[in-house]
Amino acid sequence: MPDMDRHSSLRRDVRILDSFSLVLFLAISILFFYCEKCNALSYLQVQTDGAGDFVKVAVLADPQLMDRTSLRLPPKSLALEIAQFYTDLFMRRAFFASILPFKPDVILFLGDQFDGGPYLSDEEWQESLSRFQHIFGFKNQRRYKDIQVYYMPGNHDIGYSSLHSHKPEVVRRYEKEFRIGNYRFIGGKVEFIAIDSLTIDGNQDGNLTSATWDFIKNVSVDVQSLPRVLLTHIPLYRRDWAPCGPYRKSPVINQRILRAVHDQEIRYQNYITEESSIRILDLIKPVLVLSGHDHDQCTVTHKSNSGTVKEHTVGTLSWQQGNLYPSFMLLSASNSALSNTSNLEEAVSTHLCFLPMQTHIYIGYLLLFILTLLSLLAWPTCMRFWRHCSDLVGYSKQLISCNIFQGGTKEKNEDENCEYEMIWDAEGSMHLVKKHVNIPMKNPSDKGTVERGNATLRPTAKKIISQEMEVRMNVDMNVDESVTKLPIRSSKSKIKLIIHRLVQAFGMLIVIAAVNIPLYMMLLFKDWIEQ
Repeated sequence: MPDMDRHSSLRRDVRILDSFSLVLFLAISILFFYCEKCNALSYLQVQTDGAGDFVKVAVLADPQLMDRTSLRLPPKSLALEIAQFYTDLFMRRAFFASILPFKPDVILFLGDQFDGGPYLSDEEWQESLSRFQHIFGFKNQRRYKDIQVYYMPGNHDIGYSSLHSHKPEVVRRYEKEFRIGNYRFIGGKVEFIAIDSLTIDGNQDGNLTSATWDFIKNVSVDVQSLPRVLLTHIPLYRRDWAPCGPYRKSPVINQRILRAVHDQEIRYQNYITEESSIRILDLIKPVLVLSGHDHDQCTVTHKSNSGTVKEHTVGTLSWQQGNLYPSFMLLSASNSALSNTSNLEEAVSTHLCFLPMQTHIYIGYLLLFILTLLSLLAWPTCMRFWRHCSDLVGYSKQLISCNIFQGGTKEKNEDENCEYEMIWDAEGSMHLVKKHVNIPMKNPSDKGTVERGNATLRPTAKKIISQEMEVRMNVDMNVDESVTKLPIRSSKSKIKLIIHRLVQAFGMLIVIAAVNIPLYMMLLFKDWIEQ
């Protein structure tokens, strides 16, 4: 029996460890399931009949790498380091598991690469830049030899226009590593126009604001031979409480603008002003607008002199920026000439991809830990319960197999309680004649011979039976005496049982941790190291 208990306990431990390993594997693999599903749907939507007749573009917005300005935590503190690591790891997994397998020709960042960019020292800014390059694999230049990468400045990178005059070194530091905010490039047969939206509504006498509007005017005077896609970090103007479509999960944010008193420069704004938005659409005449800044998805339609234009505000890629549903966008630009440049469906196709909810995964880990702890504490009780259920099922099967459930009746034995008498007839032949015998009823209190059927108990058997009855009576008396002492013993046994189960559960948790923590760390750092 002890060997059987040990084998049963070992099998139980193996099952628990297998369950934890399976759940851990599924938690790691759920990201790949989401991304492969998104890629499959995207290919169905962006692929056309011929091969190579479109350019694939991956659009990312607001990764906003966490730093000391994000959570108001002390620099280099353990809490900040852990928050940074898991946030960076989530984006790195998403990038390598979804965006790169899509094999994009172009990668667009719609701004806010950093979180506290304007307020970081040069050393801190370089550290954030190194993390950014590691997350998206930019340190391996061979991976991007066939991929073009474009960046846009966000308010968390260089601040709004009011900060530019006070900290011009912030803008120079950003432009040295990335590029200026106003530029254009060709992808397939589509022209992408990127504008520095942080300076659009600034003081018209400012150098950066005037440079942005000069760039827009130069674009407008050029002959438009290709459909255009406008890229801006800050979304264009939308009226208050404008519906954002079915993919938005957070409340709609209305327009809010703060200006400095002394020079009227922008200190904060949610959207470009209505006047500037209309002017931009009339000058550039885009077929599509892509923006970020809002951290959540929003699709609106603008009206301009050239017709209606749809704007897609792409949600943040990070799960720590107020959106539980991180996302990115896959876009295909036509690689063949179009007869009608205003036909968006023919020029550009877009598909929004959602990433797993990281908070739900962590909640699942917590629930799994609680369930495991309760299972370890209640395991012996559960095993006894299932053993009783198994015995009950077996007993029920035996009853079903009996005649009592089959409608059978017990046949009467005609030879019971009768005797045969030999009779000879006149010719000398013998015949057996059955005669019934009246058997007197036995009194149970009689001390004579005890009979069962035709068997007779002899005096030795009677002596043994009497001895057994005396032993049973003595045992019953001992049991009655022990019942009075049961409460004290039962309370001690309960305490011992609780302590035993706690020690057993703690030991099992140590075993589970010893197996799963190394496995978890191996998978964790496998995704973090340079690929």
